[in-house]
Amino acid sequence: MLNKIRQKLGQSLAKYLSRPLPGYTAFSVKSTEKLRQILQPGDIVLVEGDTRISVVIKYLTQSTWSHAALYVGREAGLKNRHGHYCELIEADLEEGVVAVPLAKYAEFNTRICRSVGLGEGHRQQVVQFVTNSLGKSYDLKNVTDLMRYLLPKPPVPTRFRRRLLAVGSGDPTQAICSTLIAQAYQMVGYPILPIIEHRPTPYRYSEQEILHIRHHSLFAPRDFDLSPYFKIIKPTIEEGFDFQKLQWDEDRRRTTK
Repeated sequence: MLNKIRQKLGQSLAKYLSRPLPGYTAFSVKSTEKLRQILQPGDIVLVEGDTRISVVIKYLTQSTWSHAALYVGREAGLKNRHGHYCELIEADLEEGVVAVPLAKYAEFNTRICRSVGLGEGHRQQVVQFVTNSLGKSYDLKNVTDLMRYLLPKPPVPTRFRRRLLAVGSGDPTQAICSTLIAQAYQMVGYPILPIIEHRPTPYRYSEQEILHIRHHSLFAPRDFDLSPYFKIIKPTIEEGFDFQKLQWDEDRRRTTK
């Protein structure tokens, strides 16, 4: 009986936190087709969300990005009930791990993060890991995990904010999606933001770097952006950007000098 009450309360909280807030502005949006031409399976798509939970995550992580999804492409053969290809896999607060069309984020600010030097075989393992996770759901009985997102700007010192994302029971950060992707990359031994230990060597003036894996529950969407092991892919530049070919409003330029 208690579990049913918790589940019901959790569902209500999840629905409330997933509601969009007014006032969101997209500054640089590329068409879905252009994104599709640039994206490769295994790429991470960071999204600046507009929901209540997005606001809290952006505050706690001091970042623009509140959501992350993995691009699997049409090659994965995933479709929704309407017959549309689902090229992204994400962990959603209400629906769990689901496949969604790329067009879902057509009106949002996004960033593409791509692993460097990861072979085709390993990239397919990453894709397969998240694909095998489809259908998993966030345990909405863990009400404690959800309540931390009710305050848009919780009064927590900066150094403790990341830790607040891991408060509660179960696998809390699945609610903000980063856990699934972090697990997939760590499974193939690919670094995201490891803890780096510097150890002395027998040789003078030299040190050895030893990497220690962070627990996947501590990763946030911005970590893929900050990671020195992922490169940022910008569609405009990938298409062959030439600033000299831009068409400026000359009248406007004269008035702003």
